[in-house]
Amino acid sequence: MDTLIILIIIGLIAGWIASRIVRGSSYGLLGNLVIGVVGSILGAYIFQFLGISASGNLGTFVMAVVGAVALLYLIRLIKRM
Repeated sequence: MDTLIILIIIGLIAGWIASRIVRGSSYGLLGNLVIGVVGSILGAYIFQFLGISASGNLGTFVMAVVGAVALLYLIRLIKRM
């Protein structure tokens, strides 16, 4: 249960930070949470593909932010099409 709460908090903060990095991409509290959580999954795949290892809460947070930023850029790219 504690792990789920930590992941939700990390996802929320990562989504918020990613929306600040990718300006004009804020989706509100719930949207930022979803983007942060999905971004953390995407970030894990990106890090694995690049052969980068990250562990602990800080590593999870960094992966989530990187993944959320990539997800927001992907969403922006799809919207332009």
